[in-house]
Amino acid sequence: MDISQPCHWLYRGVCHLTSSRLALMTLLGAMGVHFAHADSMDPKILARVQAATFEVVAAKPVDDNLVYEKPLPLDLLPFQERNDKYYSVGTAFAIGNNRYVTAAHVLDIGVGGLWGRPELRDSQGRIFAIDKVEKFSMARDFVVFSLTGQPDKASLQLNLKPDANTVVYAVGNALGTGVVVRDGLFTSTTPEEQDGRWKWLRFSAAASPGNSGGPLLDTNGKVLGVVLRKSPNENLNFALPITEVMNAPDHVAETDNRSSYRLDMMDTVQTDTFKERFSLPLSFDEFSAALTKAAETFSDASIKALMAKERERIFPNGKGSSHLLYSVSRLQTSPALLTRQTDGDWVATEKAGKKTSLDANGYVMPGSVGRSFLFHLHKPDDLAAADLYGDPEKFMNLLLKSGFMQRPVGAERIQIVGMGKPCQEDTYIDGLQRNWRVLVWRLPYANSFFTTLSLPVPDGYVTIGRFSPAFVAHENLTELKVLTDFVNVAYEGTPAQWNDFLANKTMLPAALKAIKLELDKNNRFVYSSGRMSFSFTDQVQKVGSENVITLGFSYIKDGDKLEWDVGDIRVARDVNGHDWVNVQRHIAPSNDLEESYKSTWSNLVNRRHPYDGISRSESDSTRITAVADAPKGSGQTVLYTSFVGVNGSVPQNSMKNKIDLLNRAVRVTEYR
Repeated sequence: MDISQPCHWLYRGVCHLTSSRLALMTLLGAMGVHFAHADSMDPKILARVQAATFEVVAAKPVDDNLVYEKPLPLDLLPFQERNDKYYSVGTAFAIGNNRYVTAAHVLDIGVGGLWGRPELRDSQGRIFAIDKVEKFSMARDFVVFSLTGQPDKASLQLNLKPDANTVVYAVGNALGTGVVVRDGLFTSTTPEEQDGRWKWLRFSAAASPGNSGGPLLDTNGKVLGVVLRKSPNENLNFALPITEVMNAPDHVAETDNRSSYRLDMMDTVQTDTFKERFSLPLSFDEFSAALTKAAETFSDASIKALMAKERERIFPNGKGSSHLLYSVSRLQTSPALLTRQTDGDWVATEKAGKKTSLDANGYVMPGSVGRSFLFHLHKPDDLAAADLYGDPEKFMNLLLKSGFMQRPVGAERIQIVGMGKPCQEDTYIDGLQRNWRVLVWRLPYANSFFTTLSLPVPDGYVTIGRFSPAFVAHENLTELKVLTDFVNVAYEGTPAQWNDFLANKTMLPAALKAIKLELDKNNRFVYSSGRMSFSFTDQVQKVGSENVITLGFSYIKDGDKLEWDVGDIRVARDVNGHDWVNVQRHIAPSNDLEESYKSTWSNLVNRRHPYDGISRSESDSTRITAVADAPKGSGQTVLYTSFVGVNGSVPQNSMKNKIDLLNRAVRVTEYR
């Protein structure tokens, strides 16, 4: 597993539209504050700085629900990292009267997180808990807070009018190895990116992940600003002027951040401003709850606004939807996501990974689209459907066998083979009336979750999932729910798997609740739905327990209503695809489609090749297709075809007999 340090979701607009802030956290611990200093800083000033500067730390999780392929080689980690009980996530400093300052994004590591609450650690290794959050600005990226227990009362004085082209010192917990002091120049100011509401201080002193929230000092040890981020392409870093901290209103938390949002299935960007204000002081837990509620409301509104803005262009609406609406059903069991291409066309997109075989003919087929994983889990033959659907831990253990989740330790990546029980279980019904299982697992070491929505299918599960840093867990779950409407997959299984699946009515999609699919006592395959029915015996193709039945689904638009229903039924003789029968639904093309669609429809209506009931050789097999249960020239806008395919070379009269038997059994009720 590779979870990078992404921008905090509360800052996603700033991060996407401008340069990135310093990393929000570092997974390197520190055993107290150890100072290195530039030769030019006065030792007396350095002592005061040392007493007034702190690491921001968060306690490492005590319990780990993860199971690994082997013991973690923690000896590969540096001594202090593997022995520290805390993660070191940033820097803070004292400004007097029990007031401390750090970057807002440093404190936000604890918002909804799996680590301990953010705390301060001094040069002697003492830990101090946050008492109250006193002042907060997301846009300016600072927070002022008090502590429950007082460390030494040393504090830093402030310089509210810094001079450009003077020596400055960046003080901070660089790379989590202890606080260091590094010198450079205060070179200039530059307007804030969104609306020019203030000016950043730009400086050349080195800054590293972990420096966030530390002070930028002049040669007298006075604070000029709060170190926040670095320029990605040059050695110039950014600090917020300390005047912005002091002039901000007391006892207020405020957000005013432009934010950009995009969904995996299209490239449209929704830009909104997250603007919220609530009263302080609050305890950290109270502050975290208030900020989380406001941010979740905002992210939900952003997604809703994006979908509303694009309503006329989102499948099944708009010209770009025609190809999918008027094409035959996709029969692949590997899941795909419907995505809009640059030309506006909607297509089924998948990026398949390497198939992993499981015991008893099971397998995991991974894939991905955008930021989301897609999996098809074909369950082992000896695992009952009820055991799979009823045991999320067993489901995840099988999924993990594909090796997609690994924990980096030093230079090694250790495979995660178990995740225990999910921390969240729920159900969700998508817009196509399919029943998904919502399952969320904790990844404590990474302060993250693995969020999944899983669709029961006859042979196992289809899953869409995503790694979710704690602070974007709600947003990712909301987005995944939106994406379920765009997951395209065929349903496949043996007769036994289908019987097992169809018996559990509670998890069936609406389209399958009225389906009849069976091998009857006369050794006949029978299929029926509200649209059509057909049957066949061994005279057409061998019928038995080894058959593999695949249902492909069509998107049927009726005005503004979209119906998802079976559009293709394929029955293969066995898992190897030796011989197969197929009944397929076709629809008259819209006027905006290419001539090839219209030509195919004309061939169907007029029973021209290959829909003429005459056999043909193709791909080492003999095939025959005919139009079913519709009088020639009837003016229907929907037609069904019957198809028989047999491996090898078979005489025309034999194939004609098979297609006639099949065709006579097809009854299309949606004509009537």
